[in-house]
Amino acid sequence: MTTMTEKDIIITRPFEAPRERLWRAWTDPEHFALWWGPKAFTAPHIEIDFRTGGRYLYCMRGPGPDGVTKDFWSTGVFKEIEPLKRIVSTDSFADKDGNVVPASYYGMPGDWPLEMTVEVTFEEHGGKTMMTLRHTGIPREMMGECQTGWSESLDKLEESLK
Repeated sequence: MTTMTEKDIIITRPFEAPRERLWRAWTDPEHFALWWGPKAFTAPHIEIDFRTGGRYLYCMRGPGPDGVTKDFWSTGVFKEIEPLKRIVSTDSFADKDGNVVPASYYGMPGDWPLEMTVEVTFEEHGGKTMMTLRHTGIPREMMGECQTGWSESLDKLEESLK
């Protein structure tokens, strides 16, 4: 189920996997690289310093707005970690060195903040996990595209858990 508010995308989705496995998919760089990015994208570079105050640097490679293959980098800081329950991090567009850049650096339209927030929660129910993702700060005109990107990434996540 997806809900969109003025600046939030909220996706609640069940996974046929125990919480520990889903948690590892979000926190282990090798597993994260298997699913990060929409279906036409790969993740050639994933760095995760998974601790409160630790940073991440991700690269998605795929078609840019002009159809030419392009690398899209993002970075952030882990603000809150409740093991097996909740991850809260900042989220910013970045260059390959991890420096925060505006969304316009990638030709993205809209009034993007330099820093957004991603919160992911995990609830186990009988060997299955209900995951809720909230991405805050997305401009209204990009909501549909971002929702599609997250949904396709989560489809890849589900496949990677099999």
